[in-house]
Amino acid sequence: MTELILVRHGETDWNRELRFQGHVDIPLNATGHEQARRLADRLAAEKLAVDHLVCSDLIRTQETASPALQVLFPQLRIDALTDSSLREQNFGIVDGKRVDDVKLDHADAWNQWLRFEADYGMPGGETTRQFHTRVMDAVRRIAQQYQGQKVMVVTHGGVLDMIWRTARGTGLDGPRQSDIPNAGLNRVRVSGDVVEVLDWADVRHLAALPAQPVYDQKKLVVR
Repeated sequence: MTELILVRHGETDWNRELRFQGHVDIPLNATGHEQARRLADRLAAEKLAVDHLVCSDLIRTQETASPALQVLFPQLRIDALTDSSLREQNFGIVDGKRVDDVKLDHADAWNQWLRFEADYGMPGGETTRQFHTRVMDAVRRIAQQYQGQKVMVVTHGGVLDMIWRTARGTGLDGPRQSDIPNAGLNRVRVSGDVVEVLDWADVRHLAALPAQPVYDQKKLVVR
């Protein structure tokens, strides 16, 4: 049994611009850096016992994890703790594009996307089912590698959605049902193929920061 402390990366300008980020390497904006700092401050204040940290290899997760790493493991380098299997879903030809542009330039793909079907993916990208398999293979591997320990995982909204769906048994069809705020804290317990949610979307450390983008509240899947 392994406990994972899951964190979505802090905010980026592309979050605000409603762009598909996917595998594009986008840094945090000023709000995202402040979210990362507050996350680290909370870890320090609560003296949270964490045995290991791992994050996606994209810069927005590394910049989110770096302040926490200085609190938890100041002797380690963030680039030594990255795992590409924790990347966001690959959205193919729409990676980097704004939603409004996708609606105009790839109308058929957009309309199909809004059906939220597990075996559909944007042209050149991953289907939700392929993405889910990649994510859960990574989760099981991390849980087995650090069995009995507590691991902080800094990753992406889509990755957390796949973990939530697995834990709740909701299936891969349909829109996102869980809140996944930037830099929020989420805790799950993993034992074999069983994932149990212990806590989700804890944002007490982010009080008084600008509100999350509207698309998160509507559960539109733009990550």
